[in-house]
Amino acid sequence: MPELSIRHARPGDDGDLALLDRATWSTLHAVTPEPEPPYGPFFDERHTPEDHLVAVAGGRLHGYVRITHPTPLAANAHVLAIQGFVVAEQARGRGVGRALIRAAVTEARRRGARRLTLRVLGHNTPARKLYESEGFAVEGVLPEEFHVGGAYVDDVLMGRGV
Repeated sequence: MPELSIRHARPGDDGDLALLDRATWSTLHAVTPEPEPPYGPFFDERHTPEDHLVAVAGGRLHGYVRITHPTPLAANAHVLAIQGFVVAEQARGRGVGRALIRAAVTEARRRGARRLTLRVLGHNTPARKLYESEGFAVEGVLPEEFHVGGAYVDDVLMGRGV
């Protein structure tokens, strides 16, 4: 893989990010139905380019992480949350995910956050191992919170200081 760089998303990344999102959809991490045409835009009023860091190598997007406030409450403004994380299939196992998570921690710190949180499905072992290796700890489990792919799946809440 060519040299990897992480940058903030740009409005022009919308189409490539939408394609990446559809190509990587899986019950391993998605609780929403598989996207079907007509597809909407990737960015919207709740998910702006500024909320996304993208991994780029060889002029192609290989992944993204979405960082946003978990709630609009002032009492919760010191917390940011990862609310989307995708790595292209061909880029997995090459450090792209780790680079994005590290960049998310750095970005959360830059934005003045004290904590960074996320939610991950209990059966998503690769993602959970990555998060744990990057300092995230399990802070709660909602047993059988989702019914995905014909099975009940735990919702695992994780977090770390930044």
